[in-house]
Amino acid sequence: MTALGHALDERVLVLNRGYAAIRIISVRQAFVLLFRQVAEVISAYNGRYETFDIGSWLEVAELQRHYEEEDHEWIRCASGDIAAPRIIRVHSSNRQPDYHVKLNRRNLFSRDGNCCQFCGVRFPLADLSIDHVLPQSRGGGHTWENLVCACIACNSRKGNRLPKEAGMALIRRPERPRTSPDHSIRIGRRQYEEWKVFLNESYWTVELRD
Repeated sequence: MTALGHALDERVLVLNRGYAAIRIISVRQAFVLLFRQVAEVISAYNGRYETFDIGSWLEVAELQRHYEEEDHEWIRCASGDIAAPRIIRVHSSNRQPDYHVKLNRRNLFSRDGNCCQFCGVRFPLADLSIDHVLPQSRGGGHTWENLVCACIACNSRKGNRLPKEAGMALIRRPERPRTSPDHSIRIGRRQYEEWKVFLNESYWTVELRD
């Protein structure tokens, strides 16, 4: 197969056998799974969906080309053009997505809105630091519930003390976010509207892998 444009590099949402989203792969990888007959294409429209094995997906390509040409990316193969799938479902996997928000500097700053959690002022990233509410030297862990965004001045003032001991107070109690503070993947292109049938807000906590 040769790609028309960059169709083989477009992204495909992968569902497990229970229709839960588990990862994102390329169209190229999706076709490998389809031709190995370990996955099927899911075509969603207006909240409803149909399933196609690779044979039936090839069969409907002519109709898609005639009526829906602008709605698809196209791949050229020996038998003609075939629409690049946007969602596939694997037959053998029941793996559930891991609803875990990765603890890193970017997500922590996003959770706190780039605001110092002591003075409440929003700062440029260069003027922000991370504070352990319960200092590490006193047993404080490196967790969502013990880390906050703090400006350099407030962090210095607090030092190796509890906020109360330093005469300071947190604006809000730090908690693990239930959804990802910084969605690395956003659905904006028309052709990815189909994904929304299978996604909800909690889905964005999944760490999707290419």
